[in-house]
Amino acid sequence: METNGIPTGPIDREPIDYPTPGVFPAAAEREGILREVFRAAGVELGAYDERIAHWFAETADWSTFAVVASWVQRAAQAAKDNGAA
Repeated sequence: METNGIPTGPIDREPIDYPTPGVFPAAAEREGILREVFRAAGVELGAYDERIAHWFAETADWSTFAVVASWVQRAAQAAKDNGAA
């Protein structure tokens, strides 16, 4: 797990152990985490993407948020790994 709490591998159980169990980041911090995941993955955002990223960070519970962010992170890593092969 990265320091941002986003799992870096397949998820077999609900990811509720953010650095401190039971303590989850506020919506503004989740949005920052999501934007960093997008940036690291090379995802360019349009105006509507920005709107949905903000909405998702505001409304998703931590477990859902962490899983979706993990998918983006792992897909980018897989593309990088496959490109290097």
